[in-house]
Amino acid sequence: MKRLFPAPWLSIALWLLWLVLNLSVSPGNLLLGAVLGFCAPLMMRKLRPQQIHIRRPGTILRLFLLVGRDVIVSNLQVAWGVLNAGRRPLRSRFIKVPLDLRDANGLAALSMICTVVPGTVWSELALDRSILLLHVWDLDDEAQFIQHFKVTYERPLMEIFE
Repeated sequence: MKRLFPAPWLSIALWLLWLVLNLSVSPGNLLLGAVLGFCAPLMMRKLRPQQIHIRRPGTILRLFLLVGRDVIVSNLQVAWGVLNAGRRPLRSRFIKVPLDLRDANGLAALSMICTVVPGTVWSELALDRSILLLHVWDLDDEAQFIQHFKVTYERPLMEIFE
């Protein structure tokens, strides 16, 4: 069954999305949505990430709260920086963050965190997954930022995924 439907929930979601986007439950749309829901996961099976093995589920809540706090703080810092752009030059730059996290799912979660937190942009990951090139919008102390990044985001992700 897993071979025929590698991602049953994705198939159902695609089928329903097709119907919602077309605003119709005609027989043709029901059939096209079902074909899309059946074929798309089969064609993209090799793109699906590895099986996830969560080691410490309690850490997920702590990480979620830390990221939420950082999103709020970063939004305020970016807004303050924009309002004061004429008075103080921004210190934006690219930094190289050494990574200990190697799990593909953990790295995917880390990339999403970098996307969500204002002022940071995931720019490049080394082929051996050992260094992350990150653009930081306004940076005072590079060493302090790297320490915060590793303790706040990387270490909990390692606890969760490795």
